[in-house]
Amino acid sequence: MATQAMKPRRKLDERYLARQRWARAGWIYGAMLALGVFFIGPFYVAFLGSLKDNPLEWPFRTTFAQVLPKNWVAAWKLGQQGAGNPWLGGFAPGANIPFEVSYFVPEGTEPTPPTVTVPERRAGAGLGAIFDEVQASRYAQVSPVEEVSRRPARIGDEAGQVVTYRFTISYPRSDPALDLPTAARLPLDVEAPRGQIFLTATLDPNRLERRGRVASWDSAAPGFFGYTFKNYVRVFREARDPNTGSSFFLRWTVNSFFVSLMAVLINLIFASLAGYALARMYLPGKGLLFALIILLMAVPQQAMFISNYLVLRDLSLLGSLWGMIVWIGIDMAKVFLMKQFFESIPREIEEAALIDGANPIATFFRIILPMATPALGALTIMTFQGIWNEFFKAAVVLSGQQGSYTLPLGLSFFRSAYGAAGDWGLMLASAFLSMIPIVILFVVFQRYFVEGVSTSALKG
Repeated sequence: MATQAMKPRRKLDERYLARQRWARAGWIYGAMLALGVFFIGPFYVAFLGSLKDNPLEWPFRTTFAQVLPKNWVAAWKLGQQGAGNPWLGGFAPGANIPFEVSYFVPEGTEPTPPTVTVPERRAGAGLGAIFDEVQASRYAQVSPVEEVSRRPARIGDEAGQVVTYRFTISYPRSDPALDLPTAARLPLDVEAPRGQIFLTATLDPNRLERRGRVASWDSAAPGFFGYTFKNYVRVFREARDPNTGSSFFLRWTVNSFFVSLMAVLINLIFASLAGYALARMYLPGKGLLFALIILLMAVPQQAMFISNYLVLRDLSLLGSLWGMIVWIGIDMAKVFLMKQFFESIPREIEEAALIDGANPIATFFRIILPMATPALGALTIMTFQGIWNEFFKAAVVLSGQQGSYTLPLGLSFFRSAYGAAGDWGLMLASAFLSMIPIVILFVVFQRYFVEGVSTSALKG
């Protein structure tokens, strides 16, 4: 009887323990989720701001024109109609773009067609304002505005009607043999008479000006990327070298890749060799040499930049990417990392290789180095990320040579060129583009952080 009475109690205890386990797991995952939201939230808000026409708007909205699917479809169609390019849009000879706008007209007010103009408008602030571009206003022809429909409506307590107008913007080709230019953008302003309230259009405007009377589009034929990711397109289109016309941002990205990859390669070779020599080989004064490495790690780089600057000046490497590579070639912290990792590998593995007839070089490259995959992966990420985001050394070596800038220096240049004009959208877009390689690198190499030495040995 006692045994039968204990069974229900054991079941209750098991259920209680199971609930406790689930509760602990729930608290842990809940805390991790909260931390994830806390850290990722600002990046999410900044990304949304990079899509907006006005990133500084307040209160901040997460739903706006650039994230609405109806505008994606409209921008795609308008880009196709404008230049046969649904991705980036434009205004090419032979274009014929129908456009509609709707207004709320209060009761007792006679609807009046709006005024449509294609203004002459520069691409933006900063570098975009110094380049000559094809102005669509010189070639665009706007048809008379026609009323399409009327329907009764009410906004709040005010009764009235919604009136829809239609017009067409065309780029006539007078002579097929004439080589007419294609405009990258088709600016558009639609001004409503007083008393009429703008409601909708074929494509939501980029802004409403003059207390809502003027609906303004940066381009009425933008294409999908030209509308949704307008600031990202501007990063490549506007920030160009005044002498060659090539994209500054693209060149800075290539420069950063070159310097970062060279630094990774140099550190992988020399840090692994030096770390293994300090960890395993007999060297006279090895302890003193290691103490010197620790001492060098404790000295701030800023304390040595004058001497390094003078050396690079004497070598004629100032303003050159090779000057950056020479300065950052070998990092003592990476040598320390590899030494500590090699010391954690059992010596018995090397002794077994020696018995099998392997010399020290074969042992290092065929046995020890494959086992060091986790440390090499960590070294790759830390080196690439550190050099990719390096600003101080780049400012010392590359100052004044815009074509040789790396991305951190380029972003600082954007801040001075566009920040004064309040063009924060382009700056946010360029910052997010500079983050993409680091994110990809971490995703590719993150598994090496959790691989153990034994797992690596089994794989070898």
